[in-house]
Amino acid sequence: MQSYVLVLYYSKYGSTKEMAHLIANGIESAGMAVKIRTVPNLSTVVKEAEPSIPAEGDIYCTLDDLANCSGLALGSPTRFGNMASEMKYFWDQTTSLWLNGALHQKPACVFTSSGSMHGGQESTLLTMLPPLFHHGMMIMGLPNANPALSNTKSGGTPYGASHVSGPRHDLGLSQDEKVLCEEQGKRLGDVVKKLQANS
Repeated sequence: MQSYVLVLYYSKYGSTKEMAHLIANGIESAGMAVKIRTVPNLSTVVKEAEPSIPAEGDIYCTLDDLANCSGLALGSPTRFGNMASEMKYFWDQTTSLWLNGALHQKPACVFTSSGSMHGGQESTLLTMLPPLFHHGMMIMGLPNANPALSNTKSGGTPYGASHVSGPRHDLGLSQDEKVLCEEQGKRLGDVVKKLQANS
């Protein structure tokens, strides 16, 4: 089976999805294969189960997709300074992977999008880290060696790439935000390749 890096995200208005695909571009530029996956919407009242394959867009992540990846980029929109419940629900179902150590020693990074500059981007990135720590993953940030991290007037943090989509979620990614997404993906891809070369 070919080694790949998993880009796993949830997106409501499309910004986090766009970031996921830019990060995937960066991973591929490092010479690694990529799988892009999402998670289904949640409903407070279950009337009908979500289909196992969405009608359009990226397909849903399975536990096998996660277990067999060589690295992970995890993204969620900001919900009151926290990851979206859809993503949290997915991680709550990963106990079997935790029990067998399926993600031990695999590198991971996180990314997010919020409606405002002070919408809780950094705390959201931090809320995505505990499941990764519990799974024994190696966490990677976004170093200030990337000039865009210091120059950006919108998204971008040392904890991971971020984007400010505006109160109506109609602001596209800035050039700095795009660069940081691709750089984060490239860094993850490079680390995965180095770890595989030394194993």
